[in-house]
Amino acid sequence: MLLSTYLSPDDLAALATTLKLAFLTTVILLLVGAPLAWWLSQTRSRAKVIVEALVALPLILPPTVLGFYLLLALGAQGPVGQMMSALGLGPLAFTFTGLVIGSVFYSLPFVVQPLQSAFAAIEPRSLEVAATLGARPLDRFFSVVVPLARPGFLTAIVLGFAHTVGEFGVVLMIGGNIPGETQVLSIAIYDHVEAMDYGRAHILAGGLLVLSFTLLLMVYSVNGRFRLRAAS
Repeated sequence: MLLSTYLSPDDLAALATTLKLAFLTTVILLLVGAPLAWWLSQTRSRAKVIVEALVALPLILPPTVLGFYLLLALGAQGPVGQMMSALGLGPLAFTFTGLVIGSVFYSLPFVVQPLQSAFAAIEPRSLEVAATLGARPLDRFFSVVVPLARPGFLTAIVLGFAHTVGEFGVVLMIGGNIPGETQVLSIAIYDHVEAMDYGRAHILAGGLLVLSFTLLLMVYSVNGRFRLRAAS
């Protein structure tokens, strides 16, 4: 009720789309990123450097470049778009599903890298003890690795969620600006600024600023407590 007083229906729809996008993207990134981060932290394969570079690429690649190539791939004439059409489904460009795919690629390093660092810091002795007690690899991962890597998981979740909330270039390229469908808060802010409606832009931008600061404050606070417990 309070939000509807300050935000227009389109702004509320953009807020709902943004939160839904960030939640789904974070869940998918955890499912994909945790196994990938574990492999990167344990493997001695020569391909590790290549995979790490590919994962980190969105950190330095302009978002519009990534969004452009995803648009070509997912559009009606792209390989993925043509495959979807052959299956009787429409192209993924300018759809919410396309937004999720683009967000997963763009936020991948913000989930994989904290998890990889957390996994690499785990003493091998802990896993060896669990193995001698008869724990299988999957059991060892969930009963030993996950509890010890909780700070890494927390950091990955918060960074993945917050980074997705703040996306602009990728979601604009691949999703366009369809109110109620693909318009997210960052694009809504741009629209308000373009229309010189600075009041509504301030409300949305200020809300994102407070949210981002709160999430980071939570990460640093919780991780600090974990470090103090580990040192004591």
